[in-house]
Amino acid sequence: MIAGVEFKTLKTHSDERGFFREIIRVTDDPFFDVPYGQWSHSFMFDNVIKAWHYHNIQTDYFYVVSGVLRVGLADMRKDSTTYGETMDFLMGDHQNPLCVKIPPGIAHGVKVVQGPANLMYLMSHIYNPNDEIRIPYNSPDIDFDWLKGPEIK
Repeated sequence: MIAGVEFKTLKTHSDERGFFREIIRVTDDPFFDVPYGQWSHSFMFDNVIKAWHYHNIQTDYFYVVSGVLRVGLADMRKDSTTYGETMDFLMGDHQNPLCVKIPPGIAHGVKVVQGPANLMYLMSHIYNPNDEIRIPYNSPDIDFDWLKGPEIK
């Protein structure tokens, strides 16, 4: 687990019509402890990889509406106890309903495992190109292989 990365398990209310799921409750939810600057939506086709980037000031919150994403995280904070560590997990359809909080200094990216996929993400600040530090998807500085398939068991 990377220091500062948090997961919120989302409560789902299902019946014969479908389901209802709350993502954010501003007034009484300590998980969302930063102000909101922007809410964005990314639509992606099968096998698309969007990686890597991180922010120095911005916190992101990811929620996958549909499809399945492989999410990769890498700690780029040199003063962190988990510097250089990575995380690799799935979000979306047929997964535990989660929202993930990605603090500043954590490089993040996604690969569509089953698409199309819809990712909604809340940002603590409005988009600022000066706070978007891009890293190639295959950077040797991050121990992560986006092209590797799932482990055969």
